[in-house]
Amino acid sequence: MKIKPIIIDTTLRDGEQAPGVVFSLDEKMEICRLLDEVGIPEVEIGTPAISKNEECEIRELINAGFSFKSTCWSRATINDLKAAQSTGAERVNLSFPVSDIQLNALRKSRGWVMDSLPGAMGFANNHFEFVAVGAQDASRADWGFLCDYIDYSIFLGAKRIRIADTVGILNPLQTQEIFINLNEKFPGVDFEFHGHNDLGMATANHLAALSGGALAISLTVNGIGERAGNAALEQVLAALKYSQGVELGYRFEYLCELCEKVAAFSHRSIPESMPIVGSNTFTHESGIHCHSLLKDQLAYQPFKAEDIGKQTRMVIGKHSGTSSVKRFLESRGVILPKEHLQAVLGRIKEAACKKQGALEHSEVLNIVSVLTSKNAAD
Repeated sequence: MKIKPIIIDTTLRDGEQAPGVVFSLDEKMEICRLLDEVGIPEVEIGTPAISKNEECEIRELINAGFSFKSTCWSRATINDLKAAQSTGAERVNLSFPVSDIQLNALRKSRGWVMDSLPGAMGFANNHFEFVAVGAQDASRADWGFLCDYIDYSIFLGAKRIRIADTVGILNPLQTQEIFINLNEKFPGVDFEFHGHNDLGMATANHLAALSGGALAISLTVNGIGERAGNAALEQVLAALKYSQGVELGYRFEYLCELCEKVAAFSHRSIPESMPIVGSNTFTHESGIHCHSLLKDQLAYQPFKAEDIGKQTRMVIGKHSGTSSVKRFLESRGVILPKEHLQAVLGRIKEAACKKQGALEHSEVLNIVSVLTSKNAAD
């Protein structure tokens, strides 16, 4: 893996392509502000060719003074590139479909791709300081043609090549192998990986791409995107830091706020058990776990909840033990002798089984109140 991979956020481009998602300009500004707070170095900020309004909003985002580099996405057509130019963007990612499946769907050919490249690249090189070239559906492309496409793009001045797993069909072993082979064939070329999550392997595939020699990866907050979405920015960042020990210097304490804002703006709630930012990711009930967590947060967590702006939480239910119940009661000024605590725990387990869920704080306190009153009467 390169020591410091380039992290590209594409929430405002590929993320907003998720069905039914539309961000307002104010929402885009807030997302950009938080991406800037986290320290993301590059943002794929949108597709200007969508509309004149989109073009104007992208121009405002670019002129807002954020620290990250802004890149526009464009089909490899002069009209799309002119729309990108009008935003004031200094960077562009122009893209061609390269698999026969996608080319046939568009009634285009490999020859059309190669014939169209010089004109698109000529315009792009004359109007942008940084030109990246994307290979759509590269994971299903003919290897020989993909290499010819990459070779020609580099010859024409591409500064980075995006390899897209457009329908999320790769697995980590295949992804790693692709980038090992690409780096052997094109030494010194900067490659980016952009993968989707259709088979649930997007996070792992991006780590595999980096281990295979990719320089850059593009991600979305909460993994939002078309169909099953993209690789989740927060998951990949956490995996790099806590699983692979790659310290990028990002401010993780802003991740939860960023993810919650994107969830609200996209009207897509974060699943309770979603890695890193789900409401249950630092929530515990098991007696054995809670007993250890009271002594060391890392006993049953990969990292401290505070690292990303969350808190470890313990709920009371069927699987609770005396340690968590005792701590809960003491935090509310209730001190019980050991034998009473065991009786309370028994009632808690009965109530949780009947309810088929964890108990609210008021329900636990009510159990204590009833038992305390009974013991006093006896």
